[in-house]
Amino acid sequence: MKNRLKVLRAEHNLTQAKLAELLDVSRQTVNAIEKGKFDPSLPLAFKAARLFKLKIEDIFQDEEL
Repeated sequence: MKNRLKVLRAEHNLTQAKLAELLDVSRQTVNAIEKGKFDPSLPLAFKAARLFKLKIEDIFQDEEL
C-alpha cells in the first residue's frame, strides 16, 4: 500500500517518534508504514486521517489503483 505519511509528517514538522506518540503506536510502526513494509489497521488509518485532517484515501492508496 502506498502512503503519504512521511511527506505529511515532514510538512507538519513531526519526528517519527512524535507522530508515533500522537497515533499511540511505536516509532518502529511509523517507520514500517512509511517504508511500505506494514499496512496500518483501519483504526490507525482513521487516526492518521483525523490527525492530518484528511480522508484516509488522501493518505493511503491501494497500489493496484
